[in-house]
Amino acid sequence: MPPPSDIVKVAIEWPGANAQLTEIDQKKPLSSIIREVCDGWSLSGSEQFALRYADGPQLYITELSRSEIKNGTILRLAISPGRAARQLLERIQSHGIDARLEALKELAKLSADITFATEFINMEGITVLARLVESGTNFGEMLAFTLTAFLELMDHGIVSWELLSVPFIKQIAGYVNQPMVDVSILQRSLAILESMVLNSQSLYQRVAHEITVGQLIGHLQVSNQEIQTYAIALINALFLKAPEDRRQEMASTLVQKHLRSIILNHIIRGNRPIKAEMAHQLYVLQVLTFNLLEERMMTKMDPSDQTQRDIIFELRRVVFDAESDPNSSSAEKRKTMYTKDYKMLGFTNHVNPAMDFTQTPPGMLALDNMLYLAKGHQDTYIRIVLENSSREDKHECPFGRCAIELTRMLCEILQVGELPNEGCNDYHPMFFTHDRAWEEFFCVCIQLLNKTWKEMRATAEDFNKVMQVVREQITRALGMKPNSLDQFKVKLRGLSYSEVLRLRQSERMSQDDFQSPPIIELRERIQPEILELIKQQRFNRLCEGSCFRKIGNRRRQEKFWFCRLSLNHKVLHYGDLEEPPQGEVPFESLTDKIPVADIKSVVTGKDCPHMKEKSALKQNKEVLELAFSILHDPDEALNFVAPNKYEYCIWTDGLCALIGREMGSELTRSDLDTLLSMEMKLRLLDLENIQIPEAPPPIPKEPSSYNFVYHYG
Repeated sequence: MPPPSDIVKVAIEWPGANAQLTEIDQKKPLSSIIREVCDGWSLSGSEQFALRYADGPQLYITELSRSEIKNGTILRLAISPGRAARQLLERIQSHGIDARLEALKELAKLSADITFATEFINMEGITVLARLVESGTNFGEMLAFTLTAFLELMDHGIVSWELLSVPFIKQIAGYVNQPMVDVSILQRSLAILESMVLNSQSLYQRVAHEITVGQLIGHLQVSNQEIQTYAIALINALFLKAPEDRRQEMASTLVQKHLRSIILNHIIRGNRPIKAEMAHQLYVLQVLTFNLLEERMMTKMDPSDQTQRDIIFELRRVVFDAESDPNSSSAEKRKTMYTKDYKMLGFTNHVNPAMDFTQTPPGMLALDNMLYLAKGHQDTYIRIVLENSSREDKHECPFGRCAIELTRMLCEILQVGELPNEGCNDYHPMFFTHDRAWEEFFCVCIQLLNKTWKEMRATAEDFNKVMQVVREQITRALGMKPNSLDQFKVKLRGLSYSEVLRLRQSERMSQDDFQSPPIIELRERIQPEILELIKQQRFNRLCEGSCFRKIGNRRRQEKFWFCRLSLNHKVLHYGDLEEPPQGEVPFESLTDKIPVADIKSVVTGKDCPHMKEKSALKQNKEVLELAFSILHDPDEALNFVAPNKYEYCIWTDGLCALIGREMGSELTRSDLDTLLSMEMKLRLLDLENIQIPEAPPPIPKEPSSYNFVYHYG
């Protein structure tokens, strides 16, 4: 007969004694269990003791977390969090250097535990650590452990960053500004400054006053990628929190300090592979740099502004003034000539082309791009305009209209004006190869548009179709991650209009095949069997498990966690990892678990608890589309952000089917169609590779008192 679900068999250790093999009754108060353990070793004062995990992070066990203990867990009897905090606080203020160093070392380890952290902070421990830093008398390991403990304690969000003093900020900034400083001290100092900037506008002002961009750029030229990552993270934080006028000034400074070329040569083209957190910081920098274009993108042209009108005159002059002398003509003739020229330039409003730039986006940004092309690539500009203006067969490509619409499209593709996505690593190396990357990108794409227009033999009526094809060509080429603008051009040359049609046809084939009457009839006939295969595949994938990136972590460290379903489909096991796994993650290494019977529902997108929380970076549409949460008893949630759409569908569909089976309910016809449709889109239904799993042994149903709600993404 299996043991009751409230009884957990564990081993409990105590230094210098044999371990106790005991059973923990989860219905008993934790204090009673600790008292019994202490009695087993004849220890008095059980209220001064607590239980901790012996492996992994060695967290304290509380009434809230005790439900996560599972059979076979090794625990350790330890002094209580309050007593440990009091002792460490006394030791770090002692006069003995060795005793203080050991205390700080232990404090740095314990501070990651929120139970201990709460006790330590309540005893004004943060203030004591801040004074140690302000004194400037600690160096080497002692200072590194002090900063580590401080950062861990602040990361719990128990106290406000606003409480930090100016001397503390100056001291931390001093470590960053020093030419020679220990790597561990520099790393933690950069992380502390980044958190200050992201968590407080007033602290941003103080940090910006103490730190120069030039000193941060110097840290990018070292060989340690961790230091490089923290340095870029701080630059990004300062960029993100800077007022609008300050951002442009900061961007100019970064150009003068050759930030782009340093990143290109020391990081992107460096000897070490780029880790996920570095990729994220490069993506954030890319987004913040392009967001500098937002002001021009949202600025309408003032038709009465002569300075702005002069730019349009310049566009005309570059192409046509070599052919005529406007000073020799009357005003009326010049007006007629200008109207004709503006029509040949492809503007929609031939009389007053300034009106073409009154819509935002792209606003004045489109005019800026056109002027850059005319000045920086004059031969290309003249060729495109004259080549189309000389055509008489209605197949001319209107340069002005195309340039304006292309600018709007590029802003959408690169999400100009949107804040960075906290979980995205999608940076493009080619944008770090040129100081005017945006403008050069436009120049390449306008030539592509002209080429595609000719390949399609398009007329004015085909304008939107051409733009759709060009968008597809650009997004496909960007998806190949070219390392330079020249490689981007090569990718585009391989994506001619005929190639795009071929790719579209190939991608539509599977969808088209499923719409023929014989296939529809066959689908109806084998639907139950196929659905069972799909569900079993989902369950098998959940049993294999997946690695997820930690979310909401403002400190730039690689943090991951792993989740997998038990082989009997009864329990979800999960736990933290130091790095992405290379093979199977054993259940024993996953310290936390949730019984499937305790799961109430699966919610997605904006309904997830972690999508409702505030963040330093806006959660954009991509994060919402990959977010899901498991709501379980007692009123808690396990929050996920899937690494991609494939994993998102695997987990949400699999969990819904799993909980439905646990409840003994059947999927509705609508649910079946949704699941099958998603399966076809993901091409998971490869009948040659699917192996029919053996039927699992019957699992007894457990009664449940709650209602299950399906939520499909």
